[in-house]
Amino acid sequence: MQIEAVKTYLLALQQTICSTLAAEDGAADFIVDEWQREEGGGGRSRVLSEGAVFEKAGVNFSHVRGANLPASASAARPELAGRSFQAMGVSLVIHPRNPYVPTSHANVRLFVAEKPGSEPVWWFGGGYDLTPYYGNQQDCVHWHRTASEACEPFGKDVYPRYKAWCDEYFYLPHRKEARGVGGLFYDDQNHWDFDTSFAFMRAVGDSFLPAYLPIVQRRRDSEYGDRERQFQLYRRGRYVEFNLVFDRGTLFGLQSDGRTEAILMSLPPLVRWQYDYRPEPGSPEAELTDYYLQHRDWLQLS
Repeated sequence: MQIEAVKTYLLALQQTICSTLAAEDGAADFIVDEWQREEGGGGRSRVLSEGAVFEKAGVNFSHVRGANLPASASAARPELAGRSFQAMGVSLVIHPRNPYVPTSHANVRLFVAEKPGSEPVWWFGGGYDLTPYYGNQQDCVHWHRTASEACEPFGKDVYPRYKAWCDEYFYLPHRKEARGVGGLFYDDQNHWDFDTSFAFMRAVGDSFLPAYLPIVQRRRDSEYGDRERQFQLYRRGRYVEFNLVFDRGTLFGLQSDGRTEAILMSLPPLVRWQYDYRPEPGSPEAELTDYYLQHRDWLQLS
């Protein structure tokens, strides 16, 4: 395994994404917070706050080690429970200021579970997804086309499979509602050899900015008022609900005694809940759930 090569790539990916987003924002830069974990490992959290374009953007690198694999990481593989582990990855969440710019999340990671006298067991995971407040078909098609092109060298079935997995994963069962318009999600991925799996991680990581940045540039200067801002804050509540109740990355971080500030940096800076809110039928706010948050084949609309 090329664990150091993966770590080198992840640190470079974090730097590229941060420098690109800071340049796009133009008014704020990322602070850097280096941290160490008592049980082993550490990370580098980078957060941009109160920018002109991005109200909050967090891009976190971590490489942690532990004596026992947390329950969230061994749930799909109970035979690995009790093994020591190391996990590394880059995870990011971007909360834009303009309600017409979608929130976005991305993550790429490697897990290694180890036991004396046995071969290490490794697997990759990751993906990215898009959470609009006001839907736009052009943006959805571009997002999914970029994801499909990143997957294509690895097989025609890869994008459809990981797109469907994303739709299934980023779903709030208590709301009976998708979190966003999807993208890619995969986990426990080791059916290719290590080099191919690592190459796929790079393809996913490297395609995030080409997928997201054109959407930001098209929507960042859209006019909006208090109605759109209040709806954005309301919909951010769904993001909080998912991340705190269902997200495996959040659960892994907390169960592995990770650094709370880094784990919860994905949460938006401002959010509101409103009892029994119902958008006006036929409004752009209603269109979000009636059309955009329904699972569909966006590539067929291109």
